[in-house]
Amino acid sequence: MQEQVNYQLEDLLERKQIVLDNKLILGQLSKKTVLITGAAGSIGSEIVRQVIAFAPKCIIMLDQAETPLYLLELQMQVLAPNARVYSEIADVSSKAAINEVFKKYSPDVVYHAAAYKHVQMMEKSPVQAIIVNVKGTKNVAGLAYKYKVGTFVMISTDKAVNPGNIMGASKRIAEKYIQALHNKLVLQNDVTTKYLITRFGNVLGSNGSVVPVFEKQIQDGGPLTITHPEITRYFMTIKEACQLVLEAGAMGQGGEVYIFDMGKQVKIIDLAYKMIRLAGLVPNEDIKIKYTGLRQGEKLYEELLNDTSKVLPTHNENIMISSEDAEDYSYIVAGIKKMNGFAKKFLVLETVAEMKRMVPEFISTNSDFKELD
Repeated sequence: MQEQVNYQLEDLLERKQIVLDNKLILGQLSKKTVLITGAAGSIGSEIVRQVIAFAPKCIIMLDQAETPLYLLELQMQVLAPNARVYSEIADVSSKAAINEVFKKYSPDVVYHAAAYKHVQMMEKSPVQAIIVNVKGTKNVAGLAYKYKVGTFVMISTDKAVNPGNIMGASKRIAEKYIQALHNKLVLQNDVTTKYLITRFGNVLGSNGSVVPVFEKQIQDGGPLTITHPEITRYFMTIKEACQLVLEAGAMGQGGEVYIFDMGKQVKIIDLAYKMIRLAGLVPNEDIKIKYTGLRQGEKLYEELLNDTSKVLPTHNENIMISSEDAEDYSYIVAGIKKMNGFAKKFLVLETVAEMKRMVPEFISTNSDFKELD
């Protein structure tokens, strides 16, 4: 067993770190009630830690995972002992449970980070991807309108662009719902909530991501397992991702999809070599590399934009707006209703077929669902 290596995640980025101007965010969050769904996850917990610095009135940390939420609560008691931070155990797929939270706190700002994000796990569980990622988002977004929340930010993923897997497609359908809802409210001249979407790539060091896996494999003496020699991914640190989410939430007018400049895609093999060397070891001598083949739903590279999207700049060179046309609200709602109906009955093939109908660019990669393309 190797000694544990100590380095900063920033060392793994092939670019300068993104640093933001915080004045804009302060104006939005100071003295506000902020609700964060999926608060106990990698992204959600970092959003909690960053929001606390902007002196909100209170923070509501919502998650369905009790132990991680309790541990985060303990951490916040040390980090900000005088702050008003409340924990709520609830599942976003239960509209009644989430309604109780909105009724109790009446939040001003909502960061919706609750989601299933693991590609291979969702490839095996399309029903859960729909129940949490789609229905859950629809529940939270609908309640944001009902309770007149000022800003709702959905945290999405580059895997929603031309998706090759269930997880990405479920997030794209959730995005479509948010875009359609915002568009409907604009047409009705009934905009009380700014609905925004933020889309970014892989987050270094997040739960279940490649860096912790490689760290463990290096500690165990190898081999490092990589699915394909040519596989690439966009990367940013958790801190960067959450800073950008907060700034996008503060600058947005409503209806935008914000994408972040994460530099060039990183080859996973290069990341592996770098981590082995940072551990003071020699690749392919001390630590072997083993190729295992692409997994279900896994693409060789990710994209940040759909083929039809146009990119608009913002005052921050690291944040761009992807200009995408919203679809008809009643069409999207009808599709989601149909999908939920199939999901409730655990009709997997029917659920996935409806996903593909709603997202025509969803072409399954290396997956059993290819037959439905």
